[in-house]
Amino acid sequence: MKAMVLAAGRGERMRPLTDHTPKPLLVAGGKPLIAWHLEALARAGIRDVIVNLSWLGAQIRAALGDGRQFGLQIQYSDEGSPALETGGGIFHALPLLGPAPFLVVNGDTFTDIDVSSLRLSAAADARLVMVSNPPQHPAGDFVLDGERLVVGAGPTLTYSGIGIFSPALFAGCTEGQFPLLPLLKRAIAAGRLQGQHHTGQWLDIGSPQRLAALRVQLGDV
Repeated sequence: MKAMVLAAGRGERMRPLTDHTPKPLLVAGGKPLIAWHLEALARAGIRDVIVNLSWLGAQIRAALGDGRQFGLQIQYSDEGSPALETGGGIFHALPLLGPAPFLVVNGDTFTDIDVSSLRLSAAADARLVMVSNPPQHPAGDFVLDGERLVVGAGPTLTYSGIGIFSPALFAGCTEGQFPLLPLLKRAIAAGRLQGQHHTGQWLDIGSPQRLAALRVQLGDV
């Protein structure tokens, strides 16, 4: 299975830290945030990784190179400026990702999710890893009904930014900037969106304060 690490965003909420450093290269625990994901992908047996680029993308390419240092083969999907958002960015990378289901990992999270355990059934267009709602997103995203994700009454969970996607999810899309959420809602309406609840560690490193907290957790300060 191939994997895509999302690394193109501007990181507005992380400013001024991201004014001159792309968010995936911010350091916690002695290594860039994106390195934690790349090492986890290698441990899971994944070798082919696509990293999308936009804001300060040349720095990311220079830091990661061809991926050999991580035991990976990295290719880059350059989106230009502005970034294409999550949906548009994944769609733009489909020629590199190929026809089989692929893993997507949001580069600004920190987690112990074991991606080697994720599987996508033929009955679904995507399978999302869901987590308990964090303080910054108390409303959550979707309701997990067995293995199906639905919109409706019931306790919600938050999409972790990690999931397996079939290229079929992007049927009918055209090149350009667009979000992922409408495609997920379309899959829900068709009964083709699955999920699972991860109860281990997961942090959205979306602000300087949360990055500082992670650094404390990892013993940086």
